Formats: sequence, C-alpha cells, structure tokens
Amino acid sequence: MLTRKQHELLMFIHERIKEHGVSPSFDEMKEALDLASKSGIHRLITALEERGFVRRLAHRARALEVVRMPEQAAPPTPRGAVKPFTPRGQAGLAPNSTVAPTNFQVSANDVRELPVLGKIAAGTPIEAIQYERDRMPVPESLLGGGDHFVLEVQGDSMIEAGIFDGDYVIIKRTDTANNGDIVVALVLGEEATLKRLRRKGGAIALEPANSAYETRIYGPDQVQVQGKLAGLIRRYH
Repeated sequence: MLTRKQHELLMFIHERIKEHGVSPSFDEMKEALDLASKSGIHRLITALEERGFVRRLAHRARALEVVRMPEQAAPPTPRGAVKPFTPRGQAGLAPNSTVAPTNFQVSANDVRELPVLGKIAAGTPIEAIQYERDRMPVPESLLGGGDHFVLEVQGDSMIEAGIFDGDYVIIKRTDTANNGDIVVALVLGEEATLKRLRRKGGAIALEPANSAYETRIYGPDQVQVQGKLAGLIRRYH
C-alpha cells in the first residue's frame, strides 16, 4: 500500500521517463509534489525503493528506474461504489475510547458506510495512507454530523486511553482540535500519528497514553490536524 505522496511521485517519475527517457530531477519532483524541501523527496524515493517500485541506477545522472507499478495506480473506489465489508469476527462498537459488548447490533437503516483509509500509528509515526482500501458499516449513533473515515490502529502508545493495536478508530474530519483531544496529526507533512494534542505556548505536544513512550514537541507549522477521534470499533476473534 502506497501513501498518496508516494503514489503521486511514482506516477510522475513513470510519466517523465516515458515521455523524456530520463527520470525527473529532485527539484522537478519537489516542485511537482509541492514539497518544501528535497529531503521529503529523498524519503519518498527511499520508501518506494524499499517497497520494490523503483531502483537507483549506479553511476548515472537522474538514476531512477521504475521497476513495477502498484495495483492502486487506478483511482480509489468512488464513494458511490460501495464494496461489501467482510467481518473477520464479532464486532464490538463503542464511542470514544471505550470497549463495547461483542453482540452490539443495529438496524441496517441506522448505519453509514465509511471508507477505511489504511493504518494509523499509535506509536512511532508512520507515513499516512490515503487510499480507500475497504468500507465499513458504522452505527449513525457514533457519528453525528460531518465527514468521517476509519483507520486501523497500529501500535500500543494509546493503550491507556483504551485504544489497542488492531482496533479501528472512527475519525471525524476536521483541521481544528481542543487541548486534550485525541487526533490524527500529520507531522511534517508526511507522517501521521494518533495522539492526544496539547498546546504549550507556541508549541504543539503530541502525547501518548503509554508511559513507555515520550511526548513529542513540534512547532505550530509542523503539525496539521486531520481529524479527531469520534469512536472505536474492536473485533473479537
């Protein structure tokens, strides 16, 4: 699974090689992806190389070769084209960070199909995944107004808030949050994490809910809120 930026860069490199016979320069890639620095391009290329999509060619200028194209090169599934969600076990449903009973049932008329956009780190930040990989029926009682999406939790840094590895968090899309809200935070424009947000003077702290992890402090321009926690879905296998 590629992030949106990884996918955009791979497609840009592919099209430029097809058109001109050589890969674009780092400056051209930075401009095409609207990144602030070439270090972001270096990270994206390294990620593509590690995943086997591109290869660096030694002793050559603009030495990149596209090895393979991803299945997700096609546009994500349109919102109107709903794919069925196949449960792997009993589903527990709960608002915020509480654990729900295993036999929670709702009427089909009271659910909304939400896109599952991939995984979110509850630990060391991982790159944000932006592609819809499935759809999940979620009770309207957990949602209210606004746009929502679902992310699978990876990591254990929020276990003291009742959020465990493998849980699914329901996120209300927003770019604002209050102190103490659990949010999806995009760090440095590329990495996403699930943490509790605190504003401390001119800085932003992203706090874990696990004493084994440290709070990370960022400048106000280094963190972008993408949504805040609205509910939790846990499966029991």
